[in-house]
Amino acid sequence: MASLGILAYRALSTLIAPAVPMVLRRRGRRGKEHRDRSAERLGHASRPRPEGKLVWVHGASNGEALAALPLIERLVAQGVKVLMTSGTVTSADLMEERLPEGAVHQFVPVDTPGATKRFLDHWRPDAGVFIDSDLWPNLILGAHARGIKLAQANARMSQRSYEGWRWARKTIATLLSAFDVCLAQDDEIAARFRALGAPDVRVVGSLKEDAPPLPFDPAKLDELKTAIGGRPILLAAQTHPGEDETILPVHDTLRTKHPDLLTIIVPRHPARGAEIVMLCDARKAARRSTGGTIEADTAVYVADTLNELGLFYRLTPFTFLGGTLIPRGGHNPLEPARLHCAVMAGPHTFNSATAYAAIFAEQGVGLVRSSTDIASLAGSLLDDPQRARSLGDAAARGAAALGGAIEKTVEVVNGFLGNNATA
Repeated sequence: MASLGILAYRALSTLIAPAVPMVLRRRGRRGKEHRDRSAERLGHASRPRPEGKLVWVHGASNGEALAALPLIERLVAQGVKVLMTSGTVTSADLMEERLPEGAVHQFVPVDTPGATKRFLDHWRPDAGVFIDSDLWPNLILGAHARGIKLAQANARMSQRSYEGWRWARKTIATLLSAFDVCLAQDDEIAARFRALGAPDVRVVGSLKEDAPPLPFDPAKLDELKTAIGGRPILLAAQTHPGEDETILPVHDTLRTKHPDLLTIIVPRHPARGAEIVMLCDARKAARRSTGGTIEADTAVYVADTLNELGLFYRLTPFTFLGGTLIPRGGHNPLEPARLHCAVMAGPHTFNSATAYAAIFAEQGVGLVRSSTDIASLAGSLLDDPQRARSLGDAAARGAAALGGAIEKTVEVVNGFLGNNATA
């Protein structure tokens, strides 16, 4: 029996359904929806269902979609067809570029009863894998009611989310019980899911720990290396508001000893490029998105573009990783670590706590709490390039020690499909 929370949600989502097309059109005009594919958001498929067994993999946006790619590639290699859904324009564009043959992308339908029914009626997946924690009640419960085997993969839940759900235990228990298995990233996360009513929770690690190194364009990398020459680099990647204001004073401090220092800031959200340039004030800055180039007098280079982190992590042996000086939980430290780029980060690393801990343990350093801490560690690495390279190698060892989640997730999916008896 559905909880009162679920019943209220269904009633509200039914009530607002007639207004959804108008909302999608408005979002499309702002670039928040793919205007040529908006029908997919209403559950109208733009592709035919492929023949044979179909596994549906869902990830909310770029991070989840990228984490799912190695899993999708493994499934396709077995001859399984894959439907990948996500909810953002950037993730859709990314998947169009990187999905292997045998996998298709669709936008996830808005979570109204009609849209989710049309979606499920057309695609009829044999199994579903939800990456991380994107929980849509109508979609999940609708799939469960049809007998579709469901797994939460790469499952995570912050302490804040856990505390919030404790006030709606029946609602979250109803949602979690629709999943046949929850594949949690670590023991702490697993305990939260069990406490909230998930019936089968297994600790398998993070899919991100098995992801391949970030791709890059060799020609663009050569172009950047030529422009930078032998200048020392301070890289701050995936930064949020409040963190750039910390990094820029670090730049000033380090320039007293390294006057040709180039600071590269890669904001988490590229739309903040102009804002960061304004923060630079008298410091000579250039924006990558507007064609700005690195000149001899460029002090700060704002790399406000998408999907180019693979370039910048390959330029330097260490980086500051954002989302960690503020309580955002941090971004994936395995991406730089796999490229032998050492990681320094603030105290807020709960999104990937196990990965940060493994990398910091190998490095022996990495935790920073202030501009003073960042300047001290970064300065010591700029003074000793050999130590910086050694820390990058240590980061790579820490990343390599983690893994196995993809194999375990594939076993579960194969069990859903009747391909083995081990799940």
